[in-house]
Amino acid sequence: MKRTALLPLPLVGCLLLTGCGFVSGANGVTLTVVAADYGDDPANSSTAYWTQLAKDFEAANSDVKVKVDVVPWADIDKHVAQLIADGKIPDVVQTGGFAEQVTADRLYPVGDVLSIDTQANLLDSFSKAGQVLGSQYGIPFISSSRVFVYNKAIFDKAGITAPPTTWEELRKDAEQVKAKVPGVTPYALPLGPEEAQAESMIWSMSGGGALSDNVGNYTVDSQPNRETFKWLRTNLVDKGLTYADPGKVNRATAFEDFVNGKVAMLNGHPGLLKAAAGKVQFGTAAIPRKDKTVKPVAFGVADWLMAFKANGHRAEIKKFLNFTLSKQNTLKFDEEYNLLPVTQDTLDELSANPAHQDLTEFLKVLPTANFYPYGDPSWDKVSSLLKQRMGEVVRSGGNGDGVLGELQSSAAAESSRARKSG
Repeated sequence: MKRTALLPLPLVGCLLLTGCGFVSGANGVTLTVVAADYGDDPANSSTAYWTQLAKDFEAANSDVKVKVDVVPWADIDKHVAQLIADGKIPDVVQTGGFAEQVTADRLYPVGDVLSIDTQANLLDSFSKAGQVLGSQYGIPFISSSRVFVYNKAIFDKAGITAPPTTWEELRKDAEQVKAKVPGVTPYALPLGPEEAQAESMIWSMSGGGALSDNVGNYTVDSQPNRETFKWLRTNLVDKGLTYADPGKVNRATAFEDFVNGKVAMLNGHPGLLKAAAGKVQFGTAAIPRKDKTVKPVAFGVADWLMAFKANGHRAEIKKFLNFTLSKQNTLKFDEEYNLLPVTQDTLDELSANPAHQDLTEFLKVLPTANFYPYGDPSWDKVSSLLKQRMGEVVRSGGNGDGVLGELQSSAAAESSRARKSG
């Protein structure tokens, strides 16, 4: 499954701690681990993290060696697929999803490779998101969430004293920005192919809808969603309060515009705050909802660890994963890349640290977060459909309901096909 949401920062890196190839150690077991690179330059490549993690683990477990292959995000899924095709199946993979491997019956269930204490320390919302048909296979590694982010200086110029809490307040604030701060896009609505599925899900939730229900059925063309995207089209797009054609605007563009002071408000993740620090005065708040009858929006995304059965290294994998998910190791990775935790003890640590006060709104979301349907093997293809077409739903003069209907039909067909093949 392709990566869906966090930090698309590709960097080639390969670490071979015990030589080339996937071989067993002369004295004991060699675990092979394939991990994605979160760095954006050689100085902060994830290779450094995994190097130290492997050394620390080996020092405490002399009978186990660890060989890690750190691969750019753009290449990791293809790389893992090739390893499997060549019969060189790794023991552990860290990437963006797991459902396809579950369908192929390649993974250990979480109960086989995590201690009871480690399982209990995982945030319950993430444990549930890692399930396929009621059994957990996906092991959360890191997370992110979305909150409302606004430019304080622009708000001051527009005479706005507090961030909006409802759609109506957001519309009024956007009109004030347009009237009093020329040259600024009041609200950035990125529905381009980079990450339209995320923005769509956030807005669906804020209108009382969803992209899928609790039993795995896609609900793209629901009445709440029709009303939500009609509101966006008539109240933001048609009135010139966002980009003229959101379907042509990617998240990266919206974030860059915000960092450069050209956008007043948008939905953002912690990486946006890191980029904006020292450049604009920003504030964070809960995502505005249709009205107070809609429950608060808690949207999260995660990247995952998977434990493969092929090499029979269950006991060694269990030791390694329990070590990897310990607080000192998860905290180190989260702080290095300004990402969010998946474990309770690391969440408590970050929440209590004044140095991470800017993450407060993001951290609050995690325990009750809603996620993409990671456990559905069709999600990768459905996500691609949403990326390509959701922008059409809010295009001025377009047939938004018709597009939602077409997306619904395509999503249902992909889901049926995936279930039959599984």
